[in-house]
Amino acid sequence: VQLVESGGGLVQAGGSLRLSCAASGFTFDDYAIGWFRQTPGKEREGVSAINSGGQTFHADSVRGRFYISSDRAKNTVYLQMNNLKPEDTAVYYCAADLLGVVSGSGAMYVWDEKMSYDHWGQGTQVTVSS
Repeated sequence: VQLVESGGGLVQAGGSLRLSCAASGFTFDDYAIGWFRQTPGKEREGVSAINSGGQTFHADSVRGRFYISSDRAKNTVYLQMNNLKPEDTAVYYCAADLLGVVSGSGAMYVWDEKMSYDHWGQGTQVTVSS
């Protein structure tokens, strides 16, 4: 099982980036993918997720600016990030829930909880300058 993130970089505030999470080693159709981000000294926080049923979830801080999508044929999940702000600066990680069942609050596997995911990528740095 391997997850590889790409697409990070330096962008000015108001700009856009698209992150990719390429998955290998497991059946793409059955799992969920979450995107998390982390800055030094802070907890890793959930940004967006998509489960095996195609439901998507977004943190309040990115709703309306970030969009998650999947290309099952390419085993890749994308995070389109628009109108980026300096506070979006972080290392972004993708993670896989091999049960594919992450859902909203109250569910057994909540989409923005790290414990809901089995495997993690190495991360990609996103830096937004003001």
